Amino acid sequence: LTSGVQAISAGAYHTCALVNGGVQCWGFSDHGQLGNNSTSSSPVPVQVSSLTSGVQAISAGTNHTCALVNGSIQCWGFNGAGQLGNNSTTDRPVPVQVSGLTSSAQAISAGGDYTCALANGSVQCWGFNAYGELGNGSTTNSLVPVQVFGLTSSVQAITAGAYPTCALVSGGARCWGYNGDGELGNGSTTNSPVPVQVSGLASGVQTITAGGYHTCALVSGGVQCWGYNGDGELGNNSTSDSPVPVQVALPPWL
Repeated sequence: LTSGVQAISAGAYHTCALVNGGVQCWGFSDHGQLGNNSTSSSPVPVQVSSLTSGVQAISAGTNHTCALVNGSIQCWGFNGAGQLGNNSTTDRPVPVQVSGLTSSAQAISAGGDYTCALANGSVQCWGFNAYGELGNGSTTNSLVPVQVFGLTSSVQAITAGAYPTCALVSGGARCWGYNGDGELGNGSTTNSPVPVQVSGLASGVQTITAGGYHTCALVSGGVQCWGYNGDGELGNNSTSDSPVPVQVALPPWL
């Protein structure tokens, strides 16, 4: 992969790249997350079956992978909670079509054992939902996409972490799902099965990304993060969790 690479995405134990409109993956593949019709791991990139052109974006979750293909979404790998979105819980070592999302999808984000998509400004999610990460007011898993409560328009971007999920909505940040360490940024540590407003980030947010148990946002040139901080994930020269956004500190040489 010395040329032609357009995007990359790393899961828990595997990695994928968008190369000249096709997808290649490498790493661990016990559930078929490399998408080459095998469950054998590979220390070099392998071609994902049937995805040799037309792919617009890719996203690797913990043990599954998804691709945006001409407005449709296809996923492969582990499917124990329905994270492939094809109304099944059977693992698939090759891409399968996500139910209902065949032409209108604009973005995709694969999380822990669930997946979310942005379609026509609204957000739909599917898969594992024990902490409310599907955002539909429930904690029941879903094998097909369900509508995130209240996010039917004006959504600009989505990001799925291990269990928290966030969206950029009209320049503001909203999150839902697991919140044991303050991942939702609303000053609480209570899980929420519907989106909540991140404290202080109602506008001015440019991009947002969720990690395993923390979230960060680019705000007017600076970065703010919230959630778990046991290893310094929040970048504020502390190891204390924060349920609200804190400013990432500049390195001492700047």
